Amino acid sequence: MQIDRPMIERVIAELLAQSLSASAEQVKPVAKCAQDTDPWLVPIGVSNRHIHLSRPDMDALFGPGSELTRMKAMKQPGQYAAEETVTIRGPKGQIGKVRVLGPLRKETQIEVSVADGFTLGIKPPLRMSGKLEESPGIEVIGPYGTIKKERGVIVALRHIHMLPAEAAKLGLKNGDEVDVEIGGVRGGIMHNVTIRAAEASVMEMHIDVEEANAFGLKNDAMVRIRKV
Repeated sequence: MQIDRPMIERVIAELLAQSLSASAEQVKPVAKCAQDTDPWLVPIGVSNRHIHLSRPDMDALFGPGSELTRMKAMKQPGQYAAEETVTIRGPKGQIGKVRVLGPLRKETQIEVSVADGFTLGIKPPLRMSGKLEESPGIEVIGPYGTIKKERGVIVALRHIHMLPAEAAKLGLKNGDEVDVEIGGVRGGIMHNVTIRAAEASVMEMHIDVEEANAFGLKNDAMVRIRKV
């Protein structure tokens, strides 16, 4: 009897696709269920170096009237990664393909890691977003032009986004600091994690790449809030 190999391959492919789809559906509710049953659990969002641009700086770097091209939505409502990138240059070196995040802001802010500061030859302070006083400046190079910022480079402090109602259920409020417990082989405790409770927020803890690597964390890994 002659074996119909194409038909067998199609059947195998269909069965495999069904199996993968079923597995995906089983995995999705697990994280949600875990967070529903334990309100102290929070998913991780790992933040790589990026830049937020003001309208004038967007015009200078990408051309008058230019607009950001949405590439991927981020978890926080209204925020997204754009296709546009820039190069940042310091006294010692430069870093290319720095992603622009939208939407545009009132003031340009560049968020890097401590190691990036060594590469650039600057010492950005650990700050919450928007706290740019006495932060170092940098040169930003775009496809249309170049700007020199007098300030705006920071290393973002780790923080947790949540709704005010979610914070209240945990006995927390905006600006509070908590500890966060991480499991796993490289697990431990993160101290000095700031609560950022605001409307139009999604529960998520933001850390940078260095912190993620140190604790063996990836996007959507679940960690546990511990009140100080």
